[in-house]
Amino acid sequence: MKLYRIILVDDEEEVRKSIIRKIKWEENGFLVAGDAENGEDALEKIEALEPDLILTDIRMPYMDGLTLAERVRQKYPSMKIVIFSGYDDFEYAKQAIKLNVTEYILKPVNVEELTAILQKIKANLDQEIEQKRNVNLLRENYIKSLPILREQFLNELVNAPVASETVETRLKEYGIPLSGAQKWIAAAVGIDRPEEEGEGELAIHREQDLIPISVMQILEEKLGKYCRFSTFNSTGSSDAQIGVIAAIDEENTQTGLTAVLSDICKETRKILAVPITIGIGHSTQDLGMICESYKDAVNALGYKAIVGAGNTIYINDVEPVSRGKLQFDSKDEAELVGAVKFGPQEKIEEVVHKIADKISDAKVHQRQCQTYMLSVLNCMIQLVQMYDLDMETIFQGESDLNEAFVLISSTQKKEDFVKWLLQAATAVNQSVNTERDNTTKQVIQEARQYIMDNYQDADLSVEKICRHLHMSPAYFSTMFKKETGKTYVAYLTEVRLDKAVELLNKTDDKTYVIAAKVGYQEQNYFSYVFKKRFGISPTKFRGAK
Repeated sequence: MKLYRIILVDDEEEVRKSIIRKIKWEENGFLVAGDAENGEDALEKIEALEPDLILTDIRMPYMDGLTLAERVRQKYPSMKIVIFSGYDDFEYAKQAIKLNVTEYILKPVNVEELTAILQKIKANLDQEIEQKRNVNLLRENYIKSLPILREQFLNELVNAPVASETVETRLKEYGIPLSGAQKWIAAAVGIDRPEEEGEGELAIHREQDLIPISVMQILEEKLGKYCRFSTFNSTGSSDAQIGVIAAIDEENTQTGLTAVLSDICKETRKILAVPITIGIGHSTQDLGMICESYKDAVNALGYKAIVGAGNTIYINDVEPVSRGKLQFDSKDEAELVGAVKFGPQEKIEEVVHKIADKISDAKVHQRQCQTYMLSVLNCMIQLVQMYDLDMETIFQGESDLNEAFVLISSTQKKEDFVKWLLQAATAVNQSVNTERDNTTKQVIQEARQYIMDNYQDADLSVEKICRHLHMSPAYFSTMFKKETGKTYVAYLTEVRLDKAVELLNKTDDKTYVIAAKVGYQEQNYFSYVFKKRFGISPTKFRGAK
């Protein structure tokens, strides 16, 4: 059975021990993870122990229970809080309600009452977790979200290259019927202004938002009889309102698809009195690269003013393309950049060998091969510049870059260029990893320096440092603990107390003056923290010199 974690906060040690001793925690589903004397002490322990429930007194020195509850609510909204108080004060209760405190009970704490409250909280926690894990509920919410998820994915697919394995997974997951075709074609549908009818305006023309829905219905009805397809509302282009991806199998052809799309243009004009123009891109044998076809389809719509609206425009008719091109396209570049930036070495070798195969398999003119290799080289140089790496270190001096240009100029040395590329990619990967680690260390060092310069500020917080560093508090806290071995609060406390010791040894300042100088607004809390670390009060510490 999972035990929920509790932190007990009360300034009276005997009260804490009594509550811990009297309650049968495990029988009621809880584990006392820790206890604290006040709100300040509790906040540090909450960050380290991450409890599910906080039991806190309302009146304590340094930080009371309500202030603690407010701070906890800001940072840990789902954490349960129970406040107990020796004061039957309506104002306290009202504030507790505002802070969404789970329970407010009066001291002395009654064992039966607290046990009943714990059982109730456990039941609520169990229910919350069960709801989050409830497969049927998750499935129901997922099914409701499917149309949105499909639309988002299809828009992603036509806007940038997507890895083939990701495409197959998403097609299956979202129930999109495009898998396993011989090739795929994208089309972009542009919807023009409604035409004026002789008998007056059609009703649908007064409901402009309904026109794309009606066009979509006609598309789906006509295409459904011819091929497998998916339609979606296009978000990537102002020229295209609807996108189409069609699968070409053995039973249909690209020519036949064009004829169906042309018929859809005529049908839409006849039924809705709305001209639509459909741009058709080149076919692709890689669905992950359908973005190139869709880009062509959108470009085809741009020829509407020349060819005329209200029909299909095939990109190959208006922009004839030469066959047999060897291009370092956006997918190749994304794969190379991803492998070099993140590794591992096996991935780098896989991508470089893929580039090598593409060069070897291409039956193209020597100049195209050289252009391709220059594009690869340019990609590597841009990566070096992006991370501000030392060009001479990466490419082993100017001679190494010159060697790359020499290799490119000779088609007889393609294998040597690939060998050079693998060495350069590995070197950039190692330097990027080192640079990433160094950047983290530099940021944490800057944070340490910021603490040293500002420890006197009583309001110095993680949020304040993160605003200075332009980082998120969650990421900063993780990296700070990883680099220093301490939480931010523990580190700040250590710095402040070390400075306090220095002032106690070197000055005759009063304790309250030293407290203010090292960032503590309350002398009593300063003395409490000091004694907690050194075992004696600041006054006795000075006297023991």
